[in-house]
Amino acid sequence: MPRKSRIDAPGALHHIIARGIERSDIFRDNTDRNNFLDRLGGIIKETNTSCFGWALIPNHFHLVLRTGDVPIATVMRRLLTGYAVFHNRRHRRSGHLFQNRYKSILCQEDVYLLELIRYIHLNPIRAWTVKDIKVLDKYPYTGHSALMGKVNRDWQAIEWVLELFDHRQWIARRRYRAFVEKGIAEGRRTDLTGGGLIRSGGGWAAVLEKRRAKIFEKSDERILGDGDFVEQVLSAAQEQMEHNYRLASEGYDLDKIASKVCDVMHLEPSEVWAAGKEPKRVEARSLLCYWAVRDLGISMAELSRRLKLSLSGVSLSVKRGERIAHENDYKLIEL
Repeated sequence: MPRKSRIDAPGALHHIIARGIERSDIFRDNTDRNNFLDRLGGIIKETNTSCFGWALIPNHFHLVLRTGDVPIATVMRRLLTGYAVFHNRRHRRSGHLFQNRYKSILCQEDVYLLELIRYIHLNPIRAWTVKDIKVLDKYPYTGHSALMGKVNRDWQAIEWVLELFDHRQWIARRRYRAFVEKGIAEGRRTDLTGGGLIRSGGGWAAVLEKRRAKIFEKSDERILGDGDFVEQVLSAAQEQMEHNYRLASEGYDLDKIASKVCDVMHLEPSEVWAAGKEPKRVEARSLLCYWAVRDLGISMAELSRRLKLSLSGVSLSVKRGERIAHENDYKLIEL
């Protein structure tokens, strides 16, 4: 059976899990872990991706990310490829480091975000990497220690998470810690990591109860949320797939997008590609970056080379281009 394509959209919340091939360790020591975190932090900041929670276990890792300026697939490709090359060189090994594709579950934020953060941050205790929550408070290889203010992670969305508990940081930290500690007794949560309907329904007991009441909800193994949320996500994904198919069928590539930018902004092609800070050119390049990344999935690295901009410059251009497109109602293709 062919595997299903990933689902993503700007602002989407993802629980991501990646494991070592044949359950082998992907983090052998702190040098490995620190290299991975340096890469993760750099990519998070460059792409304006939000990271709410994370944990590194010897043979796998968990992340809770919200899509920013580029698709999560691009973020993960950069992270996994770069780290695998580093790991293999350092440990004199060859071949695949990670098992198959990473697992990405699109989540209903208002229902599951805090549950996911707690579950993921407790992973080192469940894996016997740390013995209790006092050690976890200072353990540097999960996002919990950053939320507790013990470790500095300037790329982690610390303030955003603490605000969910209280606007006063010291009270928020106390309430957050109590919330995490309460979750220790719950153990493993298959409803947060299992598949499809069982996960979204809260386990088989809840699913069977709904069926007895003749309540049937839409489900998908790639999505964690109630039936309405699943329906909404799948509908949006179908629209995006149809949009992408139409772009491909009409031969859209980077040069054709540049031509479209020239049309809507009344510029010559040479002005779109030319360097400089003349406002009209900057706006044109920004719109080009936005359509290229969001509609065609072109990597920021390729745009960086073509436009002779830094990756952070491309990232800022994508955000600026999104604003320009919305304010002026510019569309790459008419629906």
